[in-house]
Amino acid sequence: MLSKIKSAAVLGIDAYIVTVETHLEGQLPSILTVGLPEGAVRESKERIWAAIKNSDLHFPQKRVTINLAPADIKKEGTGFDLPMAIGILTAGGQISRNKIKDYLIIGELSLDGSLQPVHGVLPIAIIAKKKKIRGLILPPANAREAAIVDNIEVIPVQNLTQAVQFLNHQCSIEPFRLDSHDLFSVSLHSQLDFKDVKGQESTKRSLEIAAAGGHNIIMIGPPGSGKTMLAKRFATILPDMTLDEALETTKIHSVAGLLPADSALIATRPFRSPHHTISDAGLIGGGKIPKPGEVSLSHHGVLFLDEMPEFKKNVLEVLRQPMEDGTVTISRAILSLTYPAKFLLITAMNPCPCGYLNDPKHECSCTAPQVQRYLARISGPLLDRIDIHVEVPAVKYKELASTLHGETSAEIRVRVMQARERQQQRYKDLKHVFCNAHMGPREIRSFCKIDNESQELLRVAINKLGFSARAYDRILKVGRTIADLAANENIQPDHISEAIQYRSLDRNFSFVG
Repeated sequence: MLSKIKSAAVLGIDAYIVTVETHLEGQLPSILTVGLPEGAVRESKERIWAAIKNSDLHFPQKRVTINLAPADIKKEGTGFDLPMAIGILTAGGQISRNKIKDYLIIGELSLDGSLQPVHGVLPIAIIAKKKKIRGLILPPANAREAAIVDNIEVIPVQNLTQAVQFLNHQCSIEPFRLDSHDLFSVSLHSQLDFKDVKGQESTKRSLEIAAAGGHNIIMIGPPGSGKTMLAKRFATILPDMTLDEALETTKIHSVAGLLPADSALIATRPFRSPHHTISDAGLIGGGKIPKPGEVSLSHHGVLFLDEMPEFKKNVLEVLRQPMEDGTVTISRAILSLTYPAKFLLITAMNPCPCGYLNDPKHECSCTAPQVQRYLARISGPLLDRIDIHVEVPAVKYKELASTLHGETSAEIRVRVMQARERQQQRYKDLKHVFCNAHMGPREIRSFCKIDNESQELLRVAINKLGFSARAYDRILKVGRTIADLAANENIQPDHISEAIQYRSLDRNFSFVG
């Protein structure tokens, strides 16, 4: 007596089909699970036995052997509970085989037979559609997430009994339907807005440039100057996510188990702000069974590191590779996983340990060596990967008391999107370049040509301000973005001059004295 049930598991952020093979043999009653089951999968036999008994179904008094194929990949999670129970009942002749082949089954069983939600349902629904499987049988709490995928039946079942009745044609369940495009448009909103920020017009300008060109940015200023408030609103001026971007971002959060219960789709760009005590595994991802870290959870969005020098140096250094490649590879003895990590980095820091260096209203208590050590916590190679450095001064009372509102996020986003459209047109034949920040040396030579006056400005910057060769490229990229915002095809001297201003931390720490 043999049955085969289609299920699925997640590897990285993508799913793969798992065939749950169940064999019954007339020996002493027992359950043996093979196919590299881990933790929760090994424990599932106790849940399955109790769920079948409490659902008034017959558990066969035979030796039960369950194989999870392919058997060379470790299986983790509780999603195999329902397909294993269905496999046992099918092999025992209690479930008709007519419908079994048409559905992929997944779900966690409670001891009373009710179904609990599982992680990673969106990539599982995607692989089911790709493999031309008719539909999914799953817990009701996962139905909205799975229904984002079009043209596939999503059958929510409350418990094991209802699943058995559906497969035996004893009841009909209407497939759960959801219009992903309508859901996407409804979810595209945010309560945050740049109009709430008083003053800081120069900083807003630098953030607009960062958004328009996809540049990483660091803000340096005293406590209370509004760095965090500005950073939290940065995602609201970025171009709206496409449906494909939203699906990819939702997959990551689904696999990590962080998808909100009331939300089937993440349509607004994520904003992640980890605490400075985070470990390198928490930032990049990892664990015995690897999970996405903060850099992947901020994919297509913003990663904000507040008080950057307070992060452990080894934690900051692991950012360098994903900032360059847009992916994170986690290698373990048993497997190697790659997670996407195309994020825009915003960091904030005080100019010194006490925070009041060069503040006209507060006296700084730090010595020059203390300031130098504080700044040295951020390595040169990491700093070189941040295109824009901007100083954020304390807000004046006149600006705080003003009743006037600044520009809204929507108004700024219009200019950002216009600049991005120019870049998309410029790079339409290049597969790896989508905005100015992605340009390599070859693209910089092609698209960032400057006149003699601009060359002289850069020569002075490099010779007198101590800029590195990488800073030279960053200035050209930022200058290209400033020109795009001005709807200018050529980079002008004033664009280069403004871009040079955004390299504060490269000026041999000139603001220290």
